[in-house]
Amino acid sequence: MLNPSPRGVDRRSALRAGAGAAVAGAFAAGCADDGGGAGSPPAAATPPASAASARPGTTRAAPAPRAFPAQPAQIAHGPRDRPKVALTFHGQGDPKGATAVLAEAERAGAKVTVLAVGSWLDEHPQMARRILDGGHDLGNHTQRHIDISALAERDAYAEITGCADRLRRITGSIGTWFRPSRTQYATPLVQRLARRAGYPHVLSYDVDSLDFTSPGAPAVTRNVTGRIRNGSVVSLHFGYADTVAALPALLADLDRRGLRAVTTTELLT
Repeated sequence: MLNPSPRGVDRRSALRAGAGAAVAGAFAAGCADDGGGAGSPPAAATPPASAASARPGTTRAAPAPRAFPAQPAQIAHGPRDRPKVALTFHGQGDPKGATAVLAEAERAGAKVTVLAVGSWLDEHPQMARRILDGGHDLGNHTQRHIDISALAERDAYAEITGCADRLRRITGSIGTWFRPSRTQYATPLVQRLARRAGYPHVLSYDVDSLDFTSPGAPAVTRNVTGRIRNGSVVSLHFGYADTVAALPALLADLDRRGLRAVTTTELLT
């Protein structure tokens, strides 16, 4: 693929740099560290909103999970022979920051995948439709974002189906993807439970931005650009200032290298 002209790159980079300052201002802390401990579940969950209240003016159901026969049960990356990558965001945190991240991606012509936490959807059901209306993938990141690998079978299944139920009520679908919480890879038990819940695959990743460690925006950018390649699936988070601030430079780097940020569904299709 031919690289864009230097003038085009400079103009897009300047626009993204200006947009990045505005995006960073919308940040508020949110999603818990996937590499950390189990954390405390919320004292009481807000009842999920109805599909009608979360989807004003539309009745079209969101895409359902689909099987990719050529892919393993646990997917960490897509094909290596095409210049496409998937930026995947753990969906939690202040909705203003999440909306700003989505707007910045859309401004750059990028599509992303959001794995939403069910308790976040309880509090902010409008975000599900915002994600889908932007042309992005929406999936399941468990109900409470606790350490699913440490749970008994019954409790782990409840974490998967709890979020799936929220997604179904709000969008008409359980979401296109499932990613386990607090771990990069699902255990065999969690993979089996995800299939039982209706997800043919578990979505992992091969590039970790480490944004949840708050290393600074330049470090987040380096963590991604230093390892990303054709087919990569990148782990990022809503709710961290460094992620918000790093996004314009990250998207500009992908553009210079001829890598397209697409939904995970498109990456594998």
